[in-house]
Amino acid sequence: MSHAIDVTRPSVARMYDWLLGGKDNYASDRRACAQLLKLAPSTRDLALTNRLFLKRVVRVLAERYGVRQFLDHGSGLPTQDNVHQVAQRVSPSARVVYIDNDPMVLAHGRTLLDENDGTAVVQADMTDTDLIFKNEDVKRLIDFSRPVAALFVSVLHCLTDKEDPAGLVSRVAQRLSPGSFLVICQLTSEDAKFRAEATAFMQEVTGRWGRVRERHEVDAFFHGTEVVQPGLLDVSQWLPDSDLAPRQRSSEWIEYGGVGRIR
Repeated sequence: MSHAIDVTRPSVARMYDWLLGGKDNYASDRRACAQLLKLAPSTRDLALTNRLFLKRVVRVLAERYGVRQFLDHGSGLPTQDNVHQVAQRVSPSARVVYIDNDPMVLAHGRTLLDENDGTAVVQADMTDTDLIFKNEDVKRLIDFSRPVAALFVSVLHCLTDKEDPAGLVSRVAQRLSPGSFLVICQLTSEDAKFRAEATAFMQEVTGRWGRVRERHEVDAFFHGTEVVQPGLLDVSQWLPDSDLAPRQRSSEWIEYGGVGRIR
C-alpha cells in the first residue's frame, strides 16, 4: 500500500534526517527543526548521540552476543552506517529488516538495499505486529527460533498512550525466542513543563506524535527482561567508545533506555 509524500507537513523521519546532516528533507522539515531547536537547543546533539548509540548497540550485540538478526521498528531514512552495514561488517550473514510507514523511507530504502540479499524494507505501521510477522520478507529473512534483536530506537515517543507502546514491546517480545534482545530508547524529561511544551509542539507540527515520557515509564518497557549492563541511562553513556565520545551538553530532554535480554 503506497502513500503520497506530503512535502508540506514535517515528518519525524525527515526532521531527524536534517538534524543528522542529511539531504532527504524539505523546507517544512527544516522550518520545524529551526523552531524545535529554539525550544530545545540540545536536540541536534541528541540526534547525533542517539545515532551513535544505535551503531554501538548493533555492533555490541553482533560481536559480544553473536546476534545475526535485527528487526528495526520505525527505522527512519537511510543514513551513513545503517544497521545492516554495521551488523554485516561483523558478520556478512547478518539479516536486517527495516520497518517504517513513511513512503519516503520505503523508496530510499529499497533503492539502497536492492543489491543486499540479507536486508529488506517493509512498509507497515510498527504497531501492526501481526502484519509484520506474517510479511513474506520477514519470514524469508528472520528465523524466530533463533535470537533476534528487536530495535525500538527513538520511536516509542511517536506513539500515544492509546497506541500502547508497552503493549507493542510486549507483543514483539512474546514472539521472540529466549536469548533475544529488546533495544529501546525514547525521549524523556523529568521537567513537567518542558514535557508538555515539547509534546504539544511535535503533535502540532507532525500530526503523528505520542509524548515525551518520564524515565520510570521507559523502565516499565523492559518488564520481564534482564537488563544488560550498563543498565538504563542516557544512551550517550551506554558503553561509549572512548572518554572522548560525544556527550549531550544540555539536558532539556535525553534519549533514555538501553538493552533487555529476553529470558
